[in-house]
Amino acid sequence: MQEVTQILKALEAGDMAATDQLLPIVYAELRKLAGNKLSHEAPGQTLTATALVHEAYLRLVGKQGEEPQWDHRGHFFAAAAESMRRILIENARRKKRLKHGGEHDRVELPEIAVPALDQSDDLLALDDALTKFTLESPEKAELVKLRYFAGLSEQEAAEVLGISRATAARYWAYSRAWLFSQIKTDKDQTV
Repeated sequence: MQEVTQILKALEAGDMAATDQLLPIVYAELRKLAGNKLSHEAPGQTLTATALVHEAYLRLVGKQGEEPQWDHRGHFFAAAAESMRRILIENARRKKRLKHGGEHDRVELPEIAVPALDQSDDLLALDDALTKFTLESPEKAELVKLRYFAGLSEQEAAEVLGISRATAARYWAYSRAWLFSQIKTDKDQTV
């Protein structure tokens, strides 16, 4: 992956032709991360891993006139995780809009007796809580984004953040408890 770092440095130096070299190298890894994330989404998701990777990649390198600022491979994948998170949040918000039938619950006909779970509410609640958490603990929030939205393992996320695996484990435990508490408090206040 040393090659990725070299291409990122070329991009930073203004060589926009390097974007053509970057995608083939990181595509498989980005696709794996996107597939992992989408596997946790509700059935019937209209966004595919391929579409998620392409949209995230375009957001990362596709803007003309803006030079990407990545220090290293880990920084690039952290930016990709953030981009995927934003795309999934936008998708969940879009589905909740009245224009797109947001006031209706989705019910699968063969399973009418079982109420349909609406994971877009959960994703939006997580996004709200994560936004608050970012203000309190930015590094821990970054770990959550890498683990939850990019699908990285504890070890991989620790490497990206430049922390030990033990520290990542402590951060992860604290973050999960904090986010759970915040989401529960927010739900209790809306009921």
